[in-house]
Amino acid sequence: MSVLAAISVLAILILVHEAGHFIAARSQGIYVNRFSLGFGPVIWKYQGSQTEYALRAFPLGGFVGFPDDDPDSDVPPNDPNLLRNRPILDRAIVISAGVIANLIFAYLVLTLQLGIVGIPKEFNYQAGVIVKPVNEQSLAYQAGIREGDIILAINGQELPATENSTTLLTKEIQNHPNQQIELRVQHQDQQLSLKLAPNKGADGKGLIGIELGPNGTIAYRRPNSPVEIFSTAANRFQQLFVGTLKGFGQLVTNFQQTIGQVSGPVNIVKIGAKLADENSTNLLSFAAIISINLAIINILPLPALDGGQLAFLLIEGLLGKPLPTRIQEGVMQTGLVLLLGLGIFLIVKETTQLTAQLDWVQRLFQ
Repeated sequence: MSVLAAISVLAILILVHEAGHFIAARSQGIYVNRFSLGFGPVIWKYQGSQTEYALRAFPLGGFVGFPDDDPDSDVPPNDPNLLRNRPILDRAIVISAGVIANLIFAYLVLTLQLGIVGIPKEFNYQAGVIVKPVNEQSLAYQAGIREGDIILAINGQELPATENSTTLLTKEIQNHPNQQIELRVQHQDQQLSLKLAPNKGADGKGLIGIELGPNGTIAYRRPNSPVEIFSTAANRFQQLFVGTLKGFGQLVTNFQQTIGQVSGPVNIVKIGAKLADENSTNLLSFAAIISINLAIINILPLPALDGGQLAFLLIEGLLGKPLPTRIQEGVMQTGLVLLLGLGIFLIVKETTQLTAQLDWVQRLFQ
């Protein structure tokens, strides 16, 4: 059920994105002849007065179709309500509306979560630091550290139940490049003693390829007023948005170290299912984070994405005329092939990795 819940969240986020395009077009009187959630074979469809609504077999995708792209459309090519015949600003609003819808949805979800769960009051720290290897090639993973393990001590020094534990652990690792360190690790119901020598990074500091998180639980309180909920949600939204931007920035500036953290749909569903198992309200945080990621990815100036189409509009505005159709189609088709290729690669890679994790694979078929 948790797997289905995670897939449902992704489907809702895609629906929100496509609904943004749809509403922005229809509110301006622009023709929309198709609204589809999913891809692959059609399992349900309804023909409205102007638009065909369809649900397809695989929900991790979707599209809004315009008569401009339909060779069988009976709308005259010079009709002012065709998207391509509208001013640049009108088209820009339609193209960017999906991104805006995802950002608004993320904020509303965070607001809903705070209204249900409450306002974070304090963090009850426990001894140690929760860790996660950045990928299977990392030194930490090769040494036997797994996601969710707790490092209790480093070189015989206990990691206390305070907020300083992560800083202490980080500094100790960084201060021992190419030198052996000893970690005492809590793995499920057993404690392990692991020895490894941190790699020397470009800055001369040691690194073992792990993400750190405080060990403990958050205590919540009831909000004092609706204003507190909205303001706290705004602060949380800003943190997530800025953090996501920084993550994409690191992918560009430090590609080799961060590419292993890129996740495809299989791994995203796995993460969502795990969060749902821990607490159903975690799905709201999951929805907000993925919605923000979806918005930022789509606004990137890459072919086949919303940002790529906005880039064409910018060029059209600067030149005073659009680029030739064959050039636009060629760029968009090439971009689509590359994105599909990346998606297939990630799906195959992650499915192969998950096959080794029999417990989770068995849950998929329960």
